[in-house]
Amino acid sequence: MRKLSTHVLDTTIGEPARGVRIELRRELDSESWRIYEGVTNSDGRTDHPLLAGEDLEPGKYQLFFHLGAYFHAVGHRDARRFLDVVPVFFTITDATRSYHVPLLASPWAYSTYRGS
Repeated sequence: MRKLSTHVLDTTIGEPARGVRIELRRELDSESWRIYEGVTNSDGRTDHPLLAGEDLEPGKYQLFFHLGAYFHAVGHRDARRFLDVVPVFFTITDATRSYHVPLLASPWAYSTYRGS
C-alpha cells in the first residue's frame, strides 16, 4: 500500500525522539490545510501513516516538527534557543509510490531526505 510516513531521530542522544508533535498540511489554491496532526511514539514514528492509499495524492505538502517543545520536555538546556518549529516543504508527483520523510534533529540543526 502506498503511504506517506515520517520519523524523528534525536541526534543529541542517538535515539528516536518520542513525543514530537507533527502537523501535515496540504497546499491547495494558495492556501494550506491541516490534514494530519499527531505525536511520535517511542520509536520516533507515528502510530499510523500520515496518509495512505487513496488519501495520498500528488501535490505540495508541508510537515511541521515541533522540536522546541520536544527538547524543552526532555530537559535539554538549549531548547527553543535556536530551533522551535521546523518546516519541511515537499512535493509528491507520483502518488503510486510510498514516501518517507525522516528528520534527524538537535536543538541547533536538522537534516531530512526522501526515503521510501
